[in-house]
Amino acid sequence: MKLLHIDSSINGQNSVTRGLTRAIVEQQRAAHPGLAVEYLDLAVQAPNPLSLDALGFRLPPSDAALSEAQRHENAVSEALVTQLLAADIVVIGSPLYNFTVPVQLKAWLDRIAQAGRTFKYTENGPVGLLGDKTVILALSRGGVYSTSEAGNAMEHQESYLKTIFGFMGVTDIRVVRAEGMDMGAESRERGLSQAQEDIQALAALAAA
Repeated sequence: MKLLHIDSSINGQNSVTRGLTRAIVEQQRAAHPGLAVEYLDLAVQAPNPLSLDALGFRLPPSDAALSEAQRHENAVSEALVTQLLAADIVVIGSPLYNFTVPVQLKAWLDRIAQAGRTFKYTENGPVGLLGDKTVILALSRGGVYSTSEAGNAMEHQESYLKTIFGFMGVTDIRVVRAEGMDMGAESRERGLSQAQEDIQALAALAAA
């Protein structure tokens, strides 16, 4: 089995999500002996945002009309989607920045959402192609958004990630959530404790 471990927080050693993804990956190593893990730190090596050149993955890679910049961007997109397709489990750490995911993670998602690779269009509409994968989302939030209708309406992190991976066919999406990280020591401890319970629930699922 192969696991793709992705971090996107810009907070380095102070990052909550980086700690959560490390714990999840170690848990999955224990549950799946021989698990191969590949690591991608988007805070360090994020792809460029989409541009006319970065849309090169929609063109034939051998097309002589491609510019050097387009060929480079096409190669970046190809490497990222190939890496994703090879993984059985994908662990993604995403803090909540201004009600949504980090721009670095959005740039990666824009590169791997490729028609014909991760989804396809049919006469009946789009069909996802990643149904054989498990995606584990490790999320952190300064406030608490999951316990109220108003909070859910403001949160475009978990909802967005579930939507785009669902669009790409993933039905096994699991969530580890640490909320209230910036609301005082007691709230932070409570949020981290809940995240650890979520991780333990993953262990039970992995062993099932």
